[in-house]
Amino acid sequence: MACLLIIAHAPLASTLKQVAAHTFAEAAEQLRVFDVPPHMPPEDIEAHLRTLLPDEDAPDPEALLLVDVFGATPANVASRLVDGQRIRAVTGVNVAMLWRTLGSPGGASVQALFDRAMQGAVQGVLPLTSTRPQNQAFTPGGHDPHHHHHQQ
Repeated sequence: MACLLIIAHAPLASTLKQVAAHTFAEAAEQLRVFDVPPHMPPEDIEAHLRTLLPDEDAPDPEALLLVDVFGATPANVASRLVDGQRIRAVTGVNVAMLWRTLGSPGGASVQALFDRAMQGAVQGVLPLTSTRPQNQAFTPGGHDPHHHHHQQ
């Protein structure tokens, strides 16, 4: 499988790796992370990230970068590494995206991982409603003996 690298403001990348280990312990061991510290110069961030990426002559030289926020320093630096072929990136990393990506079959290409990350991100963001139907009318005198409702 292509390399997976989470790049985020500290300590989010490491925290997401810990969350990933709850469900995908083996895959999470292969997950690479970089917590971008405050005030680190972009050039230093880029240099460090390059050490975490596979070499072009590696058996599987592809990498997918999962980045926290579009427009922030981690994403801006990650965009310098993306070539659209061997190295791809997605911003807005979240648990659903990460789990979907880690659940990919072994040997998945960077394009397959990219597609799964996008699906996980979109499918993992849903409005959460209450347990009672939204249009259920309130009925005074419910089952709460400590809460008195006054009828008018």
